[in-house]
Amino acid sequence: VLGLFALMYLLPLIVMLLTSFKTMPEIQNGNILSVPTSPNLDAWKTAWSSACVGVECVGLSPFYMNTVLVVVPAVIVSTLVGALNGYALTQYPFPGERLVFGLILLGSFTPYQAILIPLAKSLGYAGLSGSIWGLSLTHAIYGIPFTTAFARSFYMSLPNELVKAAKMDGAGYFRIFVSVILPISYPILTVSVIYQFTNIWNDFLFGSALTYGNQAPIMVALNNIVNTSTGERPYNVHMAAALLAAIPTLVLYVLAGKYFIRGLTMGSVKG
Repeated sequence: VLGLFALMYLLPLIVMLLTSFKTMPEIQNGNILSVPTSPNLDAWKTAWSSACVGVECVGLSPFYMNTVLVVVPAVIVSTLVGALNGYALTQYPFPGERLVFGLILLGSFTPYQAILIPLAKSLGYAGLSGSIWGLSLTHAIYGIPFTTAFARSFYMSLPNELVKAAKMDGAGYFRIFVSVILPISYPILTVSVIYQFTNIWNDFLFGSALTYGNQAPIMVALNNIVNTSTGERPYNVHMAAALLAAIPTLVLYVLAGKYFIRGLTMGSVKG
């Protein structure tokens, strides 16, 4: 039964993969589940280097680096700040900590659409409008409530004696965080990295609203490839482009999926 459901879930991916290796005549005269008679990589080469993205026929390759420049700083900043927040909220109690956490958590439930206009204006005032750095900053800030919630849940299960012992040895606030807390935080840091990487890489709304032209991330470029096509739709190129855009997240989940589940459940039960 599980195998049947897995096959149903993977069927769209299989169709995309088969279509990407076919020629257009073969797609038009065959069916979506037929195996390519003479597989070729022409559609993949076109999608990577020469498919039209708006008015420029440069393929997806330039937009890969754009997305990397957005994802890497945003993931690092949001993960570390979230871990620091979770550490402060659990190991250093202070008056109003529940209220502070509630306000931070409120950011997790704020819809993207509700903040687009003030966000765009704020980035304009900061001189970051339409740039990949403004988009990266947006994702870093928007991810902090989620990473804070993950870290707080995990750190609540840590024994307070760890911090107390470090304090007795003369370690300060940040020294304890760097030398004691971070080394044992890899499960929840892994969760934060995978969650943030996937969300940011797959984002379309912020990317389309806050960037344009050659500053756009890969999902916006993918949409533009599909919309730019006129006349006969090159479905093989579209499928190859979609797979190229999805490869990083697919690889991440295949390699680190078990660590994601393990990290989510580590803080759920004390002891």
